[in-house]
Amino acid sequence: MARRSPSPSTATGAVTATPRERAKADRHEALLRAAAALFAENGFDGVSLEDLGAAVGITGPAVYRHFASKRALLGRILLRASEDLLTGGRAVIAAHDDADGRLRGLIAFHVDFALDAADVIRVQDRDLARLDDEDRHRVRRLQREYVEVWTDVLSDLHPHRSPGDLRVRAHAGFGLINSTPHSVRGLRDAPDDDAVRALLATMAHAALATAH
Repeated sequence: MARRSPSPSTATGAVTATPRERAKADRHEALLRAAAALFAENGFDGVSLEDLGAAVGITGPAVYRHFASKRALLGRILLRASEDLLTGGRAVIAAHDDADGRLRGLIAFHVDFALDAADVIRVQDRDLARLDDEDRHRVRRLQREYVEVWTDVLSDLHPHRSPGDLRVRAHAGFGLINSTPHSVRGLRDAPDDDAVRALLATMAHAALATAH
């Protein structure tokens, strides 16, 4: 009996997702986006499982097929944001050789994040305490590591500044960048994202690069 040749996916070790698996993954992502928007608008306690399900066209109990609880869903939103920031920040550092280039790269990266994830930032500010202990500690650890990415760059620019001073500067930069996109979108004559992006990048660099 002739031996069958392995399929391309088997030969390479790759696994092709079935339509059902792709649909589940798409629904999973849709839930994350919808939950971030709902939590940002109404607060964690103001959103029910039924609200979450309805936002993506499923019943409330069907949410449990994707996440063990509403708190687990919140945890995934904030953990992924923290993971993405740290990974992206480290990639910026690797892509630039000089301190000012790294600072400009970090600022551009964080401004993009703030514009794209304004809902997540609002949820982080208001509902971090609602995470279970393990997720909250993981988010805090990732955030500290991200701050250190920034302070390492700032220490190259300001070698005589203390670590505490540099961390304050980093957090001040985050405050400037993070708080603006959500507030600006409520203005009647709000500029477009490209204008906001350029303005925030200029202001953040001026604040963080100065020697004073």
